[in-house]
Amino acid sequence: MGMKIRVIHGPNLNMLGRREPETYGTLTLDDINRMLVSAASEKGLEIETFQSNTEGEIVDYIQNSFIDGTDGMIINPAAYTHTSIAIRDALILLDCPVIEVHISNIDKREDFRSRSMIADVVTGRITGLGADGYLLALDAIVRILGSGR
Repeated sequence: MGMKIRVIHGPNLNMLGRREPETYGTLTLDDINRMLVSAASEKGLEIETFQSNTEGEIVDYIQNSFIDGTDGMIINPAAYTHTSIAIRDALILLDCPVIEVHISNIDKREDFRSRSMIADVVTGRITGLGADGYLLALDAIVRILGSGR
């Protein structure tokens, strides 16, 4: 296989499809993961998806990605976006493109959601484009790695 891309889904994303469908849509996390696996396979990429409701498990996963090596990361920290310095500090370890994704447009929601603790350490951000944001992030990582940026 080619490049290894890892995807992190944060807390409550395991409830997609049932949780606030007017905000997050009707696709489930399994639907999104299947879309990602299919898109990665078409591009000759290896992809691994991970979901946790626990901050420490997300930090451990990022650290393991650093130790084991990853070519790119897509992360939707969900609620931890606005609170987690620990996730931010773990992401600083990575020397690869990291794209922050949010299904909803966090800047159009409650004021506290417009603050991202990781915005200054990620390569880029995609918000408000639904599940397609994950696919756009995958494309962005491939382009970044292909251009040598």
